Amino acid sequence: MAEKSFKYVIVGGGVAAGYAAREFAKQGVKPGELAIISKEAVAPYERPALSKAYLFPESPARLPGFHVCVGSGGERLLTEWYKENGIELILSTEIVKADLAGKTLISAAGESFKYQILIIATGSTVIRLADFGVQGADAKNIFYLREIDDADKLVEAIRAKKNGKAVIVGGGYIGLELGAALRINNLEVSMVYPEPWCMPRLFTSGIAAFYESYYANKGIKIIKGTVAVGFSANEKGEVTEVKLKDGTVLEADIVVVGVGGRPLTTLFKGQVEEEKGGIKTDAFFKTSVPNVYAVGDVATFPLKLYNELRRVEHVDHSRKSAEQAVKAIKASEGVGPVEEYDYLPYFYSRAFDLSWQFYGDNVGEPVLFGDNNPASAKPKFGSYWIKDGKVVGAFLEGGNPDENKAIAKVARIQPPVESLDQVKNEGLAFASKI
Repeated sequence: MAEKSFKYVIVGGGVAAGYAAREFAKQGVKPGELAIISKEAVAPYERPALSKAYLFPESPARLPGFHVCVGSGGERLLTEWYKENGIELILSTEIVKADLAGKTLISAAGESFKYQILIIATGSTVIRLADFGVQGADAKNIFYLREIDDADKLVEAIRAKKNGKAVIVGGGYIGLELGAALRINNLEVSMVYPEPWCMPRLFTSGIAAFYESYYANKGIKIIKGTVAVGFSANEKGEVTEVKLKDGTVLEADIVVVGVGGRPLTTLFKGQVEEEKGGIKTDAFFKTSVPNVYAVGDVATFPLKLYNELRRVEHVDHSRKSAEQAVKAIKASEGVGPVEEYDYLPYFYSRAFDLSWQFYGDNVGEPVLFGDNNPASAKPKFGSYWIKDGKVVGAFLEGGNPDENKAIAKVARIQPPVESLDQVKNEGLAFASKI
């Protein structure tokens, strides 16, 4: 097959690829210089929509409505935009081999792509129950959510199993967002997770208690401290039951699994330095291999604020790291300035009528404040994390834009705290006065 050659290649077609393309166009790229190679069949889109508005029973989000960069208030980049900017969008193309020394990528169809500069934006893949040998995990109507194809299959099942029973395996981001989405679709929902409370990597027990009660009030059954160990199926091969380790058996028409992801770095194993499960980069997202950059979920980068290397799986970092890498590439060519990446960790979620934001680091002593009564008409509460006498992290449910900006500022500035009682009593006012 013919070989294609480009100055810049982005491998991966997710959020990071789209934001990198926009930055290239902004900084100046000649027609034919840049290619994005994606195994998905559509131009880059805002992936968070898949677990939220895409699943709404009324007025759901659909493409082309949520192509990048609408998620951050930017222009929507349709397929035509890439053509107009001379960017080659190579879709439905999976790269199966990467030769970093030879600056060559090979696709599943045997196509060869040469590059001068590579941006690795391969993102993550979901962890599947079959990876752990869970019995019956290949039954029909057991879903994972990562790409638009996955979401389409889930939407189809929701329609086919109207008013049926759904079991969510996992109590993290995906579990909580999909638990809400399926309940809104009038399914009977049970959530199962092994931890003592939901979102344990971020939530304290106090924060989690609010969401668990809120979900229970919405009719969602929460089963903690156990895991799915097997599935039963009918003669059509469709899932009918979820067997739990504690002996419970749950009826199920639909199962959605959200037990985490893993960065897609296999293509580059042994060719590039890795750390903490990702590809090690500097503050400009350069890897140990010259002219190779890594961004988004796959990058383990220096988090300047905390003076440590960290890997962050979140859309905000995917967007910002992609832009940073392109600025660094262009700066190395004498176009524009670039400063070290100075990222403030940021996570958010929306489910039902709830909306929370978190900034900073959830280490140290947590201090809960505000109205965290799940029966309140408009609950508004939060938490600060205090370490070495300073606020290092802040969480807020139900905040308005100004209040969310205030907690972000607190997490960035890290103001000193006289006592835990001070921040507890002042609550949101503590952040607002900084």
